[in-house]
Amino acid sequence: MALIVQKYGGSSVADAEAMKRVAARVAETHEAGHRVVVVVSAMGDTTDDLLDTAAEITSHAPDREMDILLSAGERISMALLSMAVNALGVPAQAYTGAQAGIRTDSHYGRAQIVGMVPERIARAVRDGQVAIVAGFQGVSEHEDVTTLGRGGSDTTAVALAAALHADVCEIYTDVDGLFSADPRIVPKAHRLRTLTQEETLELAAHGAKILHLRAVEFARRYGVPLHVRSSFSEKNGTWISDSPANPELTGMVPAAALADSQEEPMEQPVVSGIAHDRSQDKITVTNIPNLPGKAARVFEICAEVGANIDMIVQNIPVTDPTRANITFTLPEGDAKRVLDALEAARDEIQFQDLRYNPNIGKLSLIGAGMRTNPGVSAKLFGALSEAGINIDLISTSEIRISVVTRLDDLDRAVAAVHTAFGLDATETEAVVYGGTGR
Repeated sequence: MALIVQKYGGSSVADAEAMKRVAARVAETHEAGHRVVVVVSAMGDTTDDLLDTAAEITSHAPDREMDILLSAGERISMALLSMAVNALGVPAQAYTGAQAGIRTDSHYGRAQIVGMVPERIARAVRDGQVAIVAGFQGVSEHEDVTTLGRGGSDTTAVALAAALHADVCEIYTDVDGLFSADPRIVPKAHRLRTLTQEETLELAAHGAKILHLRAVEFARRYGVPLHVRSSFSEKNGTWISDSPANPELTGMVPAAALADSQEEPMEQPVVSGIAHDRSQDKITVTNIPNLPGKAARVFEICAEVGANIDMIVQNIPVTDPTRANITFTLPEGDAKRVLDALEAARDEIQFQDLRYNPNIGKLSLIGAGMRTNPGVSAKLFGALSEAGINIDLISTSEIRISVVTRLDDLDRAVAAVHTAFGLDATETEAVVYGGTGR
């Protein structure tokens, strides 16, 4: 008997029929003898609808009240799903983030989990009940409702799995696992049967939308095996763990799925997948004095306004080695704050100009096998060259190469690189059941 945490995204609980389908899956898992904890997101577009309603009332809503408002979507889902599971004859109770013992700091809208005290959840599963928890939320030291920001329900599920010492955390979405590329733009993308947590971290950090970065970080830190799969099918999904043979050890997937998972080659593939990101902007600070401390001051200012910097390139013109240009990418929501802050420090830093480009896309090639295989860069750049795609910026890690292209070229770039590395599926195309990828 295993302890399983299941997380269902918004597309999986979008309406009453979807709720009933999820309830049947939860009941089936419980009746198979497993202890079950469920984490749910808000139904469909509920969170967006709440944001729109708030915007009609005021453009300056207090952060505390916004968190109370936005947490309502998940509470609706947990209550309805609990009703649906009970209707199938399986005892279930719903719990808010506070009732589940999820303690956070007071950074409304982007709270961090600081502690887990899931006593009520542990008691419920010991008593044979299904515990259904509202994702995306917790409670601060001041007893205020907080929300965890983007991907918060994934983070809730993995944090609960870690605190409860669960055997596995299943992340249910509307695709059959993690794919070698986004199946919406590469229909021939193939499902990845297994991934290391290191590879998954790189994919999540560089644009893959199925799993959120904070959730993967939790899983890696606390050794939580993840199984990403679809709530719309019975297919085995993608197993994410640095420990081998999790499916077989837990006995939680059918023999056919085990056979499927064992088709993975023994040697680590050179490239596991391609992630892409449309949500970044580029800023270039031109003609900065090429002196110690000037670059440091640029990025100190970025940090002071809370911006997360991704790729950085510094160029020194041949014609004037006393000057430098610094180019960096950052999330589009951070760009205005950074531009305003740098402009205010123009005289201090002594740069000439600020150049802003929102029309960029980032492609990241990821695979643990890249450590020991030469020629990956040559094949990547060759594929982009043959497709007529120019590269603006490049950054690398041990298992990743990222490039920035024009936004209009990004989809073609992903498709071209996917084909060049032999990642195209030879038989079936990927299926997106719900259309959102969550």
